Amino acid sequence: MMEDIAAFAGVTMGPGTLYGAITRLEEQGWIRPVRSEDRRRPYTLTAAGRRHLNEQLSALGQFVSTGRERLGQS
Repeated sequence: MMEDIAAFAGVTMGPGTLYGAITRLEEQGWIRPVRSEDRRRPYTLTAAGRRHLNEQLSALGQFVSTGRERLGQS
């Protein structure tokens, strides 16, 4: 997961940062663990997590649109 984040976001996270984020997402009910055959612990979005992510993406989309308008790049 840390490699994937580094590849797409250009951010290097330490294990403590990642595990803390996972814990918070799980406590909010936005992700849940999925059964795995090996020692890895994959997660999936819950319905509440999907709704929250869509809300956040919509807000970011509005932010980007406003920024582009102000730069004259509509």
